Amino acid sequence: MARINKISITLCALLFTTLTFTPVANASQQARHSAVQKTHLAKSTERNKKTTSKNEKKKTTTQTKQTASSKTKTKPSRTAHTTKSKASQTAANLMTEKCTVRKGHKTKCTKVPKKLAEVHKVRVQKAQKTAMNKLMGQIGKPYRWGGTSPRTGFDCSGLVYYAYKDLVKFRIPRTANEMYHLRDASPVDRGELESGDLVFFRTQGRGMADHVGVYVGNGKFIQSPRSGQDIQITSLSEDYWVRHYVGARRVMTPNTIR
Repeated sequence: MARINKISITLCALLFTTLTFTPVANASQQARHSAVQKTHLAKSTERNKKTTSKNEKKKTTTQTKQTASSKTKTKPSRTAHTTKSKASQTAANLMTEKCTVRKGHKTKCTKVPKKLAEVHKVRVQKAQKTAMNKLMGQIGKPYRWGGTSPRTGFDCSGLVYYAYKDLVKFRIPRTANEMYHLRDASPVDRGELESGDLVFFRTQGRGMADHVGVYVGNGKFIQSPRSGQDIQITSLSEDYWVRHYVGARRVMTPNTIR
């Protein structure tokens, strides 16, 4: 009988233990499951946030690039503007006006392209004018052997060197004889002299030429004669210069001017 009671008590204890801990175990499992779900949900939310922020950054970068490119397109560079202005000036220089006059009507003028020869002629004339202005500005300056600047004075070849050194493509020599034999200069007959042509003389019998001047038109030339005299304009028809004249050279042509 006592054994039966012990067995009953043991069974009751086991039953009570089972009934007590089963809900707790179930609750523990449910809690774990919900915690896992929450962790997954948090990770998923974090991923979505990162993806969204990346997309926003990409959009911002793209918009910035587009804005920069649009600014670059709409903002013309100064270089391009300068190039266009130079091109327009060149185009304007290559055009001339041709006018038609009819009785009872207004004079009608139209722009037509200049002939190539005319364009070259304009360039040469501009260079000649520049050289003449430089030369005329030295009238009255003293002769100075070896001189090549307005500050010191000039000898005959130094005056020519000063006037032409920045206008032609080739190097201007420093002596009259070298200038006379210059390959880049073309010979000119006395009757065809133009403003800016170099005129040569042999005054002391040294070489082919030992003195040089620049023809200024109307049968006259500018020169730096000799020690004790100033730069002056002289007539080619004077007996002394007629007797010592040896020839002329043209240094400014469409092929030689800068």
